[in-house]
Order: sequence, then C-alpha cells, then structure tokens
Amino acid sequence: MKTFVSAAALALSLGIAGTAAAEPVKIGMITTLSGGGAGLGVDTRDGFMLAIKNAGNKDVSVVIEDDGQKPEMAVQLADKMIQQDNVDILTGIVWSNLLMAVQPGVVAQGKFYISTNAAPAPLAGAGCSPLYFNAAYQNDNLHEAMGQYANQDHKKMFILAPNYPAGKDSLTGFKRYFKGEIASEIYTKLGQTDYAAEIAQIRASGADGVFMFLPGGMGIAFMKQYSQSGIDIPVMGPGFSFSQDVLGAMGDAALGTKNSGQWSHDLDNEANKKFVEGFQAEYDRLPSIYALQGYDAAQLILSAAAKADVKDTEAFRAELLKADFASPRGKFKFNTNQHPIQDIYVREVVKEGDVITNKIIGTAFTDHGDAYAQDCKM
Repeated sequence: MKTFVSAAALALSLGIAGTAAAEPVKIGMITTLSGGGAGLGVDTRDGFMLAIKNAGNKDVSVVIEDDGQKPEMAVQLADKMIQQDNVDILTGIVWSNLLMAVQPGVVAQGKFYISTNAAPAPLAGAGCSPLYFNAAYQNDNLHEAMGQYANQDHKKMFILAPNYPAGKDSLTGFKRYFKGEIASEIYTKLGQTDYAAEIAQIRASGADGVFMFLPGGMGIAFMKQYSQSGIDIPVMGPGFSFSQDVLGAMGDAALGTKNSGQWSHDLDNEANKKFVEGFQAEYDRLPSIYALQGYDAAQLILSAAAKADVKDTEAFRAELLKADFASPRGKFKFNTNQHPIQDIYVREVVKEGDVITNKIIGTAFTDHGDAYAQDCKM
C-alpha cells in the first residue's frame, strides 16, 4: 500500500506559510504498518508527518510504503522509490534486520538514509557512511542505561531479547554497564508470542531482576503472561519495551516497571510541550518514543532543506550535521559517526488518571554517545 502526502496540501488546508526549500525534496518512508509491529510504524509515520505538517513547506513531499516487517519487501520498496519515484531521502525503517538489508543499496545509489529508529552496531562503526544519519540513538544506548540503573539494586539478572541484530545489540549494551552476574542470557524468536518456557526459566534462575527487550506485540505478550505467572521478580527494559504504543495493551501488568528513554512526554521544555500537545490534538493519543524519533527525523531533514539543495550532497550533509532544530528531547548533537550524543533518562510506568504512561524518575547518562564511533573512519 502506497500513500503520497504533499506538504503543500497540508499547508494550504491550515493556511500555513513556510519557507521553501532550495529545491523540491521528495522523501520515501518505508515503515511497518501491518502485523505485530504495526504500532511502531504507525507512531513513526504519525510523528514524522506531524513535523512535515507543522513546517508547511510546500516543496517537501513524502511517499509512504508498508514493509510488512519483511527485509525482502523493504529492499524492493527502497529500489522502487529510488529508481521510479525519484526520492532524494529514505527513512522510516523500524527493524534493524530490515535496515541492514536496505541501507547498503541506498547509499550505494547516492541517496541519504535518515534513520528514525533502527540503529545496528555495524552502521555506527566500521560500516558507517557519510550518507547515513541516525536521528534516534545507537541500538545499545537505552540498554546500556538500564545496565547502569540495574547496578543500584540488583546482583543477578536474567536477560532476554529477540534473536536479530537489535536484540544482540540490546544485551551487549546491557552487559557493557551491568557489574553483577548474568543468571541466564536468552534469545527468543523474533515475533514470538508464547513465553511459557522463558518464564519457567526465570522462575528457576535465582535472578533478582529481569531485563527484557521485546518491542511491540512481543512485549505485550510477555508482560501479560509474566503477570499471570505470579512471579514477583521485578522486570525492567528499554523504553521500546514500555513505549506508549504498547502500555494500554499491557495494562496494569506494566505498572511500576522501570525503563530508559532519551525522551519522555513529561520533559519540561517548550519544544516538548509543543510536540506532545500537537500530537495529542492531531491523533487523540499520547506520543511514544517512536513518534518522537519520527518527528525529529523530519525536523532534521527540514532544517537542512531550508538551507541547502538536497541534490548538492556535501552541502546538504553539512546542514544535517548541524542538527539545527529544537528537539523535544532537549540537547541533541551528532557524534563523529552521525549518531546522537544525548541524555538518557530512567522512567517508571505509572497511571495518570485512566492513562498508563511513563514519568521520569532519574537520569542514567548525560551527553551519552556510543561505543562504536571510534571504529567509524569517515
């Protein structure tokens, strides 16, 4: 399914005037809009399009396609967007295995890729590219923050994640900072929905804490089954496991869990207030981390397009590197590998009225980069 959205139509419908780009910019968004990971892609798309709408730039247009969470489909869509739709920039992929399949072909064809989420270690290190930027994080980052946080109260952790690139980065990141014992390290099937075997292993492990990275429907299934098991070992995870798009489905099973994020809806700054209020007004729900990352990826592209022609690769890249936009997350700048340096917070899942959401309870890292930038030789 393809959707073509013109910023001009959005701007005219609202009576918004914007500064035109030097030349028209066509963006191709490939994201997951069907299946168990659809919530992540929907939030990515909606956050991205909110920023496009807010800008009112008549010379920016977006083509949107559903990858169905399939690497081969994502590759086909990327080639079509470049060769037939003539896009200048690609973005939107949620899953690291899909990005690893798509990114090499995109940059080889001389196009920019701006990641809204997926951030596998190889693309931050030796496989970095001048045409590849990540507007979210590097995969390890939020897991590193929870490893650091777990040191406060835990001596022995049971850790689990799906068996794909981001899952491996996740547990690598957690172990990089956790100083205690790993009771067991489990890789589950990507898309798994039955966790009876893993929960039995947790029960028998002797662990005093559980770290799980299970985004989307995987996390919903795990938390419901874990709550029903009666095990009282506390669970923690990265913000992806407890993002706003899944908390409603998890329900009370998620309350009290701790997680990490480079952003939270309760961050006290003007850009965040504008983003949260704007997202709620547009979509009638609170935004998630995925929505924030989509929003900022669009802001990044728009900030560069306002000052440079996207066809002038070096000039456009120079403007992207400046990251000249107000992020709702607060401080944001690029490291030498074109991945963010940013603060990472610890959040707790709470209930605000009838809404289950996150609130910040501490800061895990300030101005945190990633472990792979030293291997990037740009």
